[in-house]
Amino acid sequence: IEKEPRLLRPLNFVEGQPGTGFGVFETAAGVPIAVMNLVGQVFMDPADSPFTAADRALARRGAAAIVVVDFHAEVTSEKRAMGLHLDGRVTAVIGTHTHVPTADEQILQGGTAFITDVGMTGPHDSVIGMRKDLVLSRFVTGLPESFKPATGGVIFQAALVTADAASGRASHIERISIPLPD
Repeated sequence: IEKEPRLLRPLNFVEGQPGTGFGVFETAAGVPIAVMNLVGQVFMDPADSPFTAADRALARRGAAAIVVVDFHAEVTSEKRAMGLHLDGRVTAVIGTHTHVPTADEQILQGGTAFITDVGMTGPHDSVIGMRKDLVLSRFVTGLPESFKPATGGVIFQAALVTADAASGRASHIERISIPLPD
């Protein structure tokens, strides 16, 4: 994790964790794009404030007008609050974690693209990517069950954001959901 700069872990993990949660990368056309990964605090393992971590990271964006934030959080209210907190200062706040895409993609007032949860890429004939029989057994019996990844029925889910490279303002966000062949 320390040797691969493209691999990001949550920026607001407790200090001393290996890796980084922020990077500036260059597109094939030479456009710098800053990317940060944050983890929420509500119903998640302990982490520092994602709000203050994001504020500090924005000072390190350099020449990157485009800034994409992957906010891995459990509750919709915390994701929405992050979108509003960063509105006009980043290009996009893309929520992740629940594995279920939300239908609230929008451009916020300050020009930030936002979606509460982009969904997941993985097997959808499952319970959040795990074999449904094992998950159902755990819910029905209350007994511990070892989860195993499901297979088949894979769907690619993402968000496509159109933005101005000079200003970093988003002009469009679109949910994408594409079934992949087995």
